[in-house]
Parts: sequence; C-alpha cells; structure tokens
Amino acid sequence: MAQKTQVIMIWFLPLVLIGGLLFPLLGYLVLVMMIFFLILSIFKPRFWCWNLCPRGAFLDMSVSRVSLNRTIPRIFIREWFRWMVFVVFATILVLRILRTGGNLIAIGAVFVFMCIVSTFVAVILGIQTKHRAWCMICPMGNLQEKIGKIRKRVSQKSG
Repeated sequence: MAQKTQVIMIWFLPLVLIGGLLFPLLGYLVLVMMIFFLILSIFKPRFWCWNLCPRGAFLDMSVSRVSLNRTIPRIFIREWFRWMVFVVFATILVLRILRTGGNLIAIGAVFVFMCIVSTFVAVILGIQTKHRAWCMICPMGNLQEKIGKIRKRVSQKSG
C-alpha cells in the first residue's frame, strides 16, 4: 500500500507534465520543490526521494506494476556515473535557461521540459529494470545525498 504522502504527491507529476505544456509557469513548481528539498536534505538526506517525490510515487504506484524487475545496471551505483548524469542534466538546464533570454514563461517551460525528459527516462528504466532504477542516478537525489553527507561530516568534526 502506498504511503499517504505518495497518494498526495503523485498528483504534482501530471500537474507539471501535462499542465506545464499548457501553462509553462507551472514549471516553477519544479524549481520550488528542488530548492525546498535541497534545504530539507541538510537535515534528512534523501527523505524527499523516498517519501515525497512525485516521480517516485508514480514509479511506485504505476511503473512497478509493469516493471520487468531486472537487475539495475552496476554502472548506476558508480559515483562517477551518477555525477556524469548530474552534470549532463545541469548543463542542459543551464544552457536552456540561458537561451530563454530571461523570459519567465520560457524559463518555466525549461523546467517542464526537464521534468518530461527525466520522467520519460525514469519510465523506460523502470520498465526495463526495477521500477525505481531512475532513483539510483537521479541528479536531485544524488545532490541531496551529497549535501547530507557533507552536513554529517561537518557535525562530526564540530562535535
């Protein structure tokens, strides 16, 4: 049975994916969630990923039903690969934002586009391997994990 939070959060995914195509300013929901949950990761690393992520809820509640449940490729656990995915996605995001010329609607559309692309990749990976395979390489999840580790090291040194 899905967690209650997932039942609520899953609705943000179609809101951004479909609603964002019609009203690109909805892409700013992605930005707000990214900022909020990066801050949250200081206190609870990857809490967002496993409890609140709309894409994760979708993968748990939908893709898990059609997943072939195969082993996730070993390369997905390699740190260099996870950072490569992060750099690729961050580069595309920044370049696309720069190309908007500061147009707020176009910037919102960039976030919608990135959400669509990452969801498409997540669904393909989820069907071909385990339903949460994307979560292993998710740029936001990777960044949250690193922020949590940095905070842990800092608190251990000061304590």
